[in-house]
Amino acid sequence: MSLRTALLALLTVEPMTGYDLHKRFDSSVGYVWHAPDSQIYPELRKMERDGLLVGKEVPWGQRGRKTEYHVTEAGIEAFREWMNGTLEYGRERDPMHLKAAYLEWAEPEAARRQLRAHEEHHRALKAQWEEQIREIDTGHSGMLNRRLATLPKNEHRAATAFKRFTYQGLVARAEQEIEWARQGLALVDELYGKEPEAGPGRR
Repeated sequence: MSLRTALLALLTVEPMTGYDLHKRFDSSVGYVWHAPDSQIYPELRKMERDGLLVGKEVPWGQRGRKTEYHVTEAGIEAFREWMNGTLEYGRERDPMHLKAAYLEWAEPEAARRQLRAHEEHHRALKAQWEEQIREIDTGHSGMLNRRLATLPKNEHRAATAFKRFTYQGLVARAEQEIEWARQGLALVDELYGKEPEAGPGRR
């Protein structure tokens, strides 16, 4: 996947400004594809030059103006082509699992601290994904509702089911990482002894 594809995915729902897209990245597709606004704006201009988008000036605030981007037929076709292709998987870059392979270099408490941070990070992600599922199930997913408004009724079930399927996969991935971190903590205890309990005057 590329930033271009992620932008097309959002713009097939409705026209948006760069500012709107940046906000959507924080609350929608950004859950699976992160991009800062320093990358979003240049890519939008490239996509316009390539004929995938058309930019139109719209009022912004009391006196300002912004460019609102509309996807073109060529843009829709490019997105459809990507959706009908098969992904090419790149080589992994996973700093935590790289670090885990060499934890014998770390002090036991440093290893525990890192593993607990990994567990906490994925617990927070799991809660985030579960909230997305809850919003889908209760009909409160704003982005999904906007997408459904653009689709015929007979496509609503599939669009909803695939969004839910995606977040279920992210929940499962987070649960796996949480369990892996807990196994790592047990391994540190096995190798170096259990962590001393904090007594009076100790933290």
